[in-house]
Amino acid sequence: MRLPAEWERQRALIVAYPHQKSDWAPYLQEIRSFYDSFIDTISRYQEVIVLSEEKLSLFGSNYPIHVLPIPTNDTWVRDYGPITIIEDGKAKLLDFTFNGWGLKYPANLDNQVNRRLFGTKKLGFVLEGGSIESNGEGVLLTTSSCLLEANRNPHLSKNEIEKKLKQTLGVHTILWLDHGYLEGDDTDGHIDMLARFVNPSTIAYVGCDDPNDPHYEELQKMKEQLTSFGYDLMELPWVAPIFHQGHRLPASYANFVIINEAVLVPQYDDPMDKEAIKTLRRCFPNRDVIGIDATILIRQGGSLHCSCMNLYED
Repeated sequence: MRLPAEWERQRALIVAYPHQKSDWAPYLQEIRSFYDSFIDTISRYQEVIVLSEEKLSLFGSNYPIHVLPIPTNDTWVRDYGPITIIEDGKAKLLDFTFNGWGLKYPANLDNQVNRRLFGTKKLGFVLEGGSIESNGEGVLLTTSSCLLEANRNPHLSKNEIEKKLKQTLGVHTILWLDHGYLEGDDTDGHIDMLARFVNPSTIAYVGCDDPNDPHYEELQKMKEQLTSFGYDLMELPWVAPIFHQGHRLPASYANFVIINEAVLVPQYDDPMDKEAIKTLRRCFPNRDVIGIDATILIRQGGSLHCSCMNLYED
């Protein structure tokens, strides 16, 4: 049993299309225009599965787009979509419980998506896809702030959670990040906004070079802890503060998406956008590295990686 890395061969990417009953309602056409373009870009490289109760006219550039009539509460399918493990050489989909990021938001429809899509059996353990990161060789990177949060699995200790992850996902080592956060992130610190494996021995992480920024001290401590893990490190640029309706948004270049032959990098109309692309090109020299405008996505606290879920080949 093995938890694949995101750079491994994929058969499709799942996306949940925005709808009128979601938080996107105030700017629905704007976010739908983003998704139309996002889906089209993905379809140049692999198949796309789109969850939508509405009939959509979406045609893939090189690969098919499959629109399936699955209802959702919201678009952040990274956190409620199936998590793939490889068992006996076959891809197996795991259906963890999703409870709206620790009971913060309704999740009744999102929590049924995997059963409706694939007929999976629900696991009685709360886990979100954005909260774990795999190097494909048995090492899992996560944050203690999320996995140990009181409304996820309050009946389990840290040791019990670690044991459950090892047994269920087939990992042998869990790296717990105890530092690092982004203001406006209501996931309690998902790892996919902070640090990501880019190969089995290298972690790309968010750095903050502004001592006056409130994140500076915590992200410096995060960097120190990452250094102690013994991996090669690649620092991603810091996004200047972005505000919406008076609240700072958790914009991060770590929320990139790896698909077949390409890496999609969020862009925030920031001076460091191009530098983020350059950094990830060094990490992925054999893939197309494409900037995607994520300024509309980040209004609801998520970005590119949050908005999709990878399905892997056997």
